[in-house]
Amino acid sequence: MELTAIDRKILRALQEDGRMTIQAIADRVGLSPSPCLRRIRQMERAEIITGYSAMVDQKAAGLPVSVFISIKLERQRARELDAFAAAISRWPEVMDAYLMTGQFDFLLRVVCADLETYEHFLREKLTQVEGVASIESSFSLGTVKVGRALPL
Repeated sequence: MELTAIDRKILRALQEDGRMTIQAIADRVGLSPSPCLRRIRQMERAEIITGYSAMVDQKAAGLPVSVFISIKLERQRARELDAFAAAISRWPEVMDAYLMTGQFDFLLRVVCADLETYEHFLREKLTQVEGVASIESSFSLGTVKVGRALPL
């Protein structure tokens, strides 16, 4: 699906406030509600819009620690990459996971309540995955920016 200028306006509005009514979105982008809703449904079917959720403050939810973990696997074959990806996808602590080029194979962002909780995650989950050659953890001292809206 090719995004039009109106589609991009709709997406910007939804990224700003996912609870905005169809009428409010339509008013903002210069459409009537029916065609606006039709465009939203088309973008949902095309998986441009992949879902709706609430943004929750990490610290207020009792998870103030962010850890960035670089993982190197013993082998970089598809089977090993897929097995590692499947394992980490099941863990709620893993907020983001990226397959990388360069020195490490994966970069993870993990959230936890404290260092003890992170140690438990490391010992009981991450180090138990077969094929992990090295793990390098970096702790965030603070958040400068969290981007949640794409620059459309």
